[in-house]
Amino acid sequence: MASAAAADMAAAEVAADGTYKPAKPVLFSVMISNCAARNRFVIYKKGLEGEVDIAAPKLLGEKGVKSKAYMQLNPLGKMPLLVLPDGQALPESQVIESYLLDKYAAVGPSLLPPTPEARARAALAARILDLYVTPLQGCMYKQMDAAQRCDKLQTVAFQLDVLEGVLDAEGPFVAGADISFGDAALFPTFVFFTEILPKHFGWPGVFSGRPRLERWWGAVQKDAEAARVIAEMRSGLADWESAKRWDTLGISAQVADGSYNWSCS
Repeated sequence: MASAAAADMAAAEVAADGTYKPAKPVLFSVMISNCAARNRFVIYKKGLEGEVDIAAPKLLGEKGVKSKAYMQLNPLGKMPLLVLPDGQALPESQVIESYLLDKYAAVGPSLLPPTPEARARAALAARILDLYVTPLQGCMYKQMDAAQRCDKLQTVAFQLDVLEGVLDAEGPFVAGADISFGDAALFPTFVFFTEILPKHFGWPGVFSGRPRLERWWGAVQKDAEAARVIAEMRSGLADWESAKRWDTLGISAQVADGSYNWSCS
């Protein structure tokens, strides 16, 4: 995502007191982050790569999001983070997305559904994702006890059913015929679902009994910029697979034990 030249530039822009004022807006992101992927999609879709740089947090220090310069910008030490040329730092993917859609409203597609009702549908899907799905996603790849993991996976299955009912009946996208900010919010997390749940938890399918979501996922993958983001995230997941993350964290052993209904069927 970031070249050696970009790394040198970023380092040069960190002042002696740790403040950071880039020449142009910079989105701090890594491939595997579904929250940052939401913002990368907006940048790609609106053709903003000449306007907004994308960089890894390690450009501000070897400790990445925990480095001194990064923590001065976002004390929470989380991604994504958009830093503006005046030094203002905007954390949180929804805030960054809103800023990009507002600031660059005249550039590329608006990513706003055409009616108040459709915009509300897109906002509802994004809100459900942010409040009720994102807090659960670690159950697919973080260390926790088996009972807690299984309970969270069951809740994931429930929230998928909720989202099935939110999607526009005609589709194919969240709020109708065109891809929007609602899709940008959802689809990166579905990369996790579709890649991890069948392989590591034995789900027969993420979309079983969820025809709207299945149609939607097919449409999203045909969008060029969404496909680019999906490929980036899959690359990050491939690194996790190479590192045997699920074995190292004991997740594979928990699933193999057979004491729980991991498939949520």
